[in-house]
Amino acid sequence: MLGVFWGIFMLVIMLGSGNGLRNGILKEFAGTATNSFFVWAQQTTKAYKGMKPSRNFNYTVADAEALKQLPELDVVSPLNQLGGHEGASNVLRGLKTAACEIQACYPNIAKISDIKLGKGRFINDLDIKEKRKICVIGPRVAELLFKKDENVIGEYIRVNGVYFRVVGLTAPTAGGNEGREQAQRINIPFSTFQNAFNYGDIVGWFAIKSRDDIPAEQSEEKVISILKERHKIAPDDMKAIGHWNMAVEYNKLSGLFNGISILVWIVGIGTLLAGVIGISNIMLIVVKERTKEIGVKRALGAVPVQIIGQIVLEAVFLTSISGYFGLVIGIGLLEALNAAIGESGEMFTNPTVDLSVAIKALTVLILSGAFAGLIPASKAVAIKPVEALRTE
Repeated sequence: MLGVFWGIFMLVIMLGSGNGLRNGILKEFAGTATNSFFVWAQQTTKAYKGMKPSRNFNYTVADAEALKQLPELDVVSPLNQLGGHEGASNVLRGLKTAACEIQACYPNIAKISDIKLGKGRFINDLDIKEKRKICVIGPRVAELLFKKDENVIGEYIRVNGVYFRVVGLTAPTAGGNEGREQAQRINIPFSTFQNAFNYGDIVGWFAIKSRDDIPAEQSEEKVISILKERHKIAPDDMKAIGHWNMAVEYNKLSGLFNGISILVWIVGIGTLLAGVIGISNIMLIVVKERTKEIGVKRALGAVPVQIIGQIVLEAVFLTSISGYFGLVIGIGLLEALNAAIGESGEMFTNPTVDLSVAIKALTVLILSGAFAGLIPASKAVAIKPVEALRTE
């Protein structure tokens, strides 16, 4: 029974730990469409059509319009950031100051990145058209620039000498670094950003979502090909256009964790079978010790099915009881660990096992118990009543 208990206990603990690791890693992908990708401009490395290598170039709004013509794409969202990627700018409100990420975007970014609003609204098409000086701030920005429980909607903040009225307050939807960036980000209309900070029609990078029925890798290839053609970049220049594909990375990690899950099941079931074999061996000893009892039952008219049922039932009972306690204690330990970690875990979050896995484990227990009793039961049925009665 201890062997079965340990087998189920280890299976539950390993499955829960695998889920915790999966949830912690994939939390970095939360809030972003998994069939999306991002492209940005880098320095060219090869000469092409009279252009020298090591050339810098910028995307433009015209590139966005060209990409929107691709039937494979669902969303094309140009983005800019004050100070470049991961750049921070001083934002003022009265005597308070904060270093924040100033991002220029279109309303359709909400179709790629999950924008959850705590208060107010997000940027809309009219803000873009009228180049309104409004902004949507993250919770960390509100914490740094406003008093606790102060209403931020309608208030003004200053970025590089330009005042913006706060119309919305977001709540982070991702974890890890992405969650922290969202919390300290200020979103403003793309057209307003271009005018206020003299960016002209420059686009820093594109966030692009492929259609649901088309792989993001296929769409990414076409986008890169068009951008290379428009900016006279050699087709074999692999470094001129930076890109990161969410779908590719997500599938890699999903495949890795699926492999880990299969390995956990193999190890867990192997450990469980070791316990089941132990119970089967003990039942063989029990049958031998109760040979005379079985012989008396057979002599009094017990049919083989009754003898088999008794032995199998006893084996199922032993495995079920020990397995039940292993299952309950394992799940209890995972729940306690989950309560201790909470939402603060970076690489390990929510190490729990769902109900379907518990049902599968119980099914394995019942089948294992029946299996453990089959060989001893066949030995018991093979005993001849006369010989059993003679056994001392």
